[in-house]
Amino acid sequence: MKILVINAGSSSLKCCLYDVLAMGDKPALSLWEASIDWMHQPGVAEIKVETDGAITAEGAFLREAIALDGKTQSRPYIVSRMLQMIWHGPTRVIDGPSMVDMIGHRVVHGGQTYVEPVRITAEVKAEIGRLSTLAPVHNPANLEGIEVAEHLFGDKTPQIAVFDTAFHSQMPAFAAVYAGPYDWVAMGIRRYGFHGISHHYCAQQVAQLMQRELTELRLITCHLGNGCSLAAIQNGHSIDTTMGFTPLDGLMMGTRAGSVDPGILIHLMRQFGYDAERLDHELNKQSGLLGVSGVSSDMRLVLAAMQAGDERATLAFDMYIHRICAGVGAMLMRLGQLDALVFTAGVGENAPLVRERVCHALAFLGVKMDPVKNQNHPLDADIASGDSSARVYVIHTQEDWAIAQACWRYGV
Repeated sequence: MKILVINAGSSSLKCCLYDVLAMGDKPALSLWEASIDWMHQPGVAEIKVETDGAITAEGAFLREAIALDGKTQSRPYIVSRMLQMIWHGPTRVIDGPSMVDMIGHRVVHGGQTYVEPVRITAEVKAEIGRLSTLAPVHNPANLEGIEVAEHLFGDKTPQIAVFDTAFHSQMPAFAAVYAGPYDWVAMGIRRYGFHGISHHYCAQQVAQLMQRELTELRLITCHLGNGCSLAAIQNGHSIDTTMGFTPLDGLMMGTRAGSVDPGILIHLMRQFGYDAERLDHELNKQSGLLGVSGVSSDMRLVLAAMQAGDERATLAFDMYIHRICAGVGAMLMRLGQLDALVFTAGVGENAPLVRERVCHALAFLGVKMDPVKNQNHPLDADIASGDSSARVYVIHTQEDWAIAQACWRYGV
């Protein structure tokens, strides 16, 4: 079964094509991978495509930059052009679109409607569009990817939506309901949580590495990328998480503020004339590491500036760690005990200093990190010392493979 996975976001889009003969525990290698970066060069879409060397003699690699004009060379046009490279040009790995058996899409917000993967229909698309009010940065981009694939592959190729919110759908009401007027619940205002595909995948990988059942483990998973969230996992389910009604809540992130005193927003509106659009822009695009450091939303550049003595970069990093540690403490109180602390995503997988600082804060509980393992580019590995009270894992999150797994289960 050939499964195409499309992970469409506002700043980038990633695709993988898998040929799944059987669903094993280990991720399969993709036949074809592609990405579009919408943000690196303003007004330019950067396409990168790569194929597996087992398919062609040496594999194929392609880079292309296309100027966006909002008309003929629009975002949907760029996505369509990239997808057609699966069967056209030097990166061709199949003979045509009919060879794709199923298409899986990451959809960020499923609201209370979708708590399991679902086949995409006109009704499902309409609901994803309606839920864009809850995820205005993400759901429209997800829907764009769905519609381009529908145009290219036709309605006979099943498309499956896999929702980031689904893994958190079993949170108890006391963790999900906000302490505002109870009427908010009827309005759909509650904590949904995000990054669920990643949190679930990493929890499953840790259970396999520990050779234990996931249902018997108590885990804290730290998804630290441009967006950041923690999850407390017990009995195989998320019982609490840091993101909330939208992906803006919780930890300090690359450009997002995370949790702020809502009184600040009222103050800005009353005293400085802020409207919803300005608040949205500043909280989602001009805050976090970028807003505090003034350097970048990229942790690598913030760390470089900090090492060069930049005081604002140092403040941004210290705030980032403080927020993670506070969140881990909250998750730990929900679990009551900890079997493993898990780091994943771009920062979690590639920033040893972040892992070191967080684990140092947990030293009073007996959590101990092996400094050599931590610095040695760990991948799907335990970096705790032998006498640590809990294991510490670095897991390479593979959301695309998790989506392919969901499609496989849906289709068999």
